[in-house]
Amino acid sequence: MNSCKFVSESELPTKFGDFTISAFEEPNGKDHIALTIGDIHTQDAVMCRVHSECLTGDALHSLRCDCGPQLQAALKMLAQNKSGILLYLRQEGRGIGLVNKIRAYALQDQGHDTVEANELLGFPADLREYNICLDILQHFKISSVNLLTNNPKKVDALEEVGIKVVKRTALHEGANEKNKDYLDTKRDKMGHLR
Repeated sequence: MNSCKFVSESELPTKFGDFTISAFEEPNGKDHIALTIGDIHTQDAVMCRVHSECLTGDALHSLRCDCGPQLQAALKMLAQNKSGILLYLRQEGRGIGLVNKIRAYALQDQGHDTVEANELLGFPADLREYNICLDILQHFKISSVNLLTNNPKKVDALEEVGIKVVKRTALHEGANEKNKDYLDTKRDKMGHLR
């Protein structure tokens, strides 16, 4: 298992609240961040969101997915809770990268769902890995979380690496007419809870 190393941190004021942003780097040079707020070092079941990078949804406000609204809802929940952590993992397009994600979009425009599009490009439905979560959470001395997710595979993945998921809190944000099929596919083919 590659180890993800802490590099640096600074204050990050946002419209949701004042966070601390911490940078981590894998040996292969891939970098990830964690946003923390409040006292997370002495708590059990720290409120936690594990969010995979989605440039189109997070930064460009695409309506094709629910990523941007989920990210914003998670940050708002952490700020309202006055405590928690968000891991922002650089795993664009469920791990296939930005360029291949755009190729997958083109296939979706032709009528394929997200799983079929990835498979037509020669990828599995989901290539994301969560081993790095252990290194990041251990840096903050977090061993148990309240995970903000609709994806039961994230719960399983964290527990497999040794993080106890005490609670799962649903994040139902960002549904719209343009992403209905996308959300149906996540539920029907990938087991997401809605």
